[in-house]
Amino acid sequence: MTHRLRRAGAFAAVATLVLGAPALGPAAAAPFALVAVLAAFVVDEGPLFELFARPGDHEDRRLNGLAGFALAAAGLGILTMEFPGAVPMPDTVFAAAVLTLAYGNLGRELVRTATTDEFAVVAGFVAAATLAGTVGQAFVAALAGEFSVGAVPEYAFLAAVGALVAALLRSILFGRDDPLVMVSVGFLLWLFAGLTGTVPAVLVAVGLGLAVALGWVSYALDAASVPGMLTGVLLAALSVVLGGYGWFAVLISFFSVGALATKYRYEEKRARGVAEGNDGARGTGNVLGNAAVALFAVVGYAAAARLLDPALPLAGVAPTLLAFAFAGSVAAAMADTLSSEFGGLYDAPRLVTTFEPVEPGTDGAVTWQGELAGLAGAALVGAIAAFLMPLGGAAPALVVVAGAGFVGMTVDSLLGATVEGERLTNQAVNFLATLAGALAGAVMAFPLVVSIV
Repeated sequence: MTHRLRRAGAFAAVATLVLGAPALGPAAAAPFALVAVLAAFVVDEGPLFELFARPGDHEDRRLNGLAGFALAAAGLGILTMEFPGAVPMPDTVFAAAVLTLAYGNLGRELVRTATTDEFAVVAGFVAAATLAGTVGQAFVAALAGEFSVGAVPEYAFLAAVGALVAALLRSILFGRDDPLVMVSVGFLLWLFAGLTGTVPAVLVAVGLGLAVALGWVSYALDAASVPGMLTGVLLAALSVVLGGYGWFAVLISFFSVGALATKYRYEEKRARGVAEGNDGARGTGNVLGNAAVALFAVVGYAAAARLLDPALPLAGVAPTLLAFAFAGSVAAAMADTLSSEFGGLYDAPRLVTTFEPVEPGTDGAVTWQGELAGLAGAALVGAIAAFLMPLGGAAPALVVVAGAGFVGMTVDSLLGATVEGERLTNQAVNFLATLAGALAGAVMAFPLVVSIV
């Protein structure tokens, strides 16, 4: 057994202290606070020190990694206390946040003993974290006398989301940043716990299955890096569970068609200097730049549908407008991707602001072929959204979503010609373009939605 595996197992054992939270009540943070004190000020040598020591701890003669881990857990434990005017963090969320990280690390190290393949290692992290988070939440709920079989799908969904977020953060941060990962996961799960409520088991199973399949295919085809794959899987899972199958269909249309467009005649685009970097594999920044607005929209939709009082004026309008914003942002991402990937294959591009001829690959350059491809992509997203999402009125919805995609594509070109490179990165421009598509979709849909509601 390697030292890394033994250390991960020891951290997982410490994390298991969280299962006593319901019994300890207001003192749920106490065991972790004690561990933090021992790690920082008492244990500075011997077998126990060697078991938990991370690189750098020997120089300081202090278990900094364990102390930080325990302090983060203690901080989340404090949030489970009841304070006047504040809603406490549920013990189940507390347990999920601590266990997903610790047991995810253990699962990763177990896989590393057999292979160093990056995808397999990440899969080991996510699988172990999801299992531990689900079982931990169920145990804590049972100990508190609040367990019900119907809540298991919600536990599984929250555990899977926590596992994916933790794996994503672990792939882009350092090992010493585990406390930040744990706290981030805790707050995100606290938010999602308030949005999901009772989740059908079939929806969770299908949603996670589809998301995992998407991730495996995108990685196997080199359409995304591992962090990019994790981001896509997370977005897909949230879209299915918080929105529905239609939302997933819209999102998958962008990921799949966009990936195929990126790979289409890739070597020719590379020779022309207009190809996507990293052999076309999209990373986290690229995925989030194109899909972050869609993520905010689907979370906003779930919040509006669950939390708004139906008696409020226009309470029924807000969720539908957020659905249009989701579809509009994805249509903008699709239109921009196809216009760039296909337009870059043709000569005589012109700058969108002055229509002057420029070199292929120039930011803000457009071709009529690329514009047509972009419009076709926006129309495809519009058609899928109109028939599968709760937008109301197939033909009008298709026109609105396609129009929103065109607006986003145009904004991307204008920003590329004016501020990209010197002031904004490509990812920032993509974000603003999809935001423009979302806003355009909501604004253009407002009269339609009001007339229906």
